[in-house]
Amino acid sequence: MQIYHSPLDLQVTAWKWRSQGVNVGLVPTMGYLHQGHVSLMKHARDRANKVIVSLFVNPTQFGPNEDLSRYPRDFEHDVAVAEQAGVDVLFAPTPLDMYDDGSPVWVDVPDMALRLCGKTRPTHFRGVTTVVTKLLMLAMPQFAVFGEKDWQQLQILRRMVSALNIPVELIGCPIVREADGLALSSRNVNLAAEERRQAVNIYAGLTMAATRVADGVTDVSQLVADVQAYYERSMSLGRIDYLEVFHPFTLQPLASITGPARIAAAVFFEKARLIDNMALNNDLLSDPA
Repeated sequence: MQIYHSPLDLQVTAWKWRSQGVNVGLVPTMGYLHQGHVSLMKHARDRANKVIVSLFVNPTQFGPNEDLSRYPRDFEHDVAVAEQAGVDVLFAPTPLDMYDDGSPVWVDVPDMALRLCGKTRPTHFRGVTTVVTKLLMLAMPQFAVFGEKDWQQLQILRRMVSALNIPVELIGCPIVREADGLALSSRNVNLAAEERRQAVNIYAGLTMAATRVADGVTDVSQLVADVQAYYERSMSLGRIDYLEVFHPFTLQPLASITGPARIAAAVFFEKARLIDNMALNNDLLSDPA
């Protein structure tokens, strides 16, 4: 496995592969790799001749009071995990490598980025779309793989590549969970023991909502109220950031569940903000992308 720190080194290699017709898959990550990341790498490995994994804690997607300094990092661990997964190139730049010192240039999808997570993280997705655009230009992949835990991110990125005519396929892979249902996240390491015990209820609440919908409940306000009450009973150490039901591809909020729908939650603990989501009316879910 090659390890590159220089964007130019990556671009030179990627250009050579592209000119030779090599099928390249990209897996963007912020590191501290876990089995969720490994599932993305394995999916890319199954489809691509060459797999590039980026390892970059992107400062532009963190707000001034967010956890950039606390975000877990372990480069040696990440190298070992990526190598074991069959990655060909690990790209690990510094912020100075990725951003020059001139006036910032942004890629933004504001109509989708200010909903859900964007309500309390208004500059977050601008940072995500900008850095992913840069990674796509550097790696020149035929496809890139993302986890569906960040469902909003995936839909925003799909809108971005469509609007900008970027010739890449974006693939979403299912959420990987702990045995008790907690979605894998690099931030889980920042949970205290009792917070970790309570955090599993994020998934339990979403599952409860899906069961209610399967039983015929269609009123979103009642559904959200019931799940919120469950969260307040079961997660005394957590604070709900949002809990919403929305159209899975437009991200528009729904008042009634009569077709494709998804429910998503974000919960603050003392040193970690966790997100999760789940399809409702899964049999009606059909991604136009």
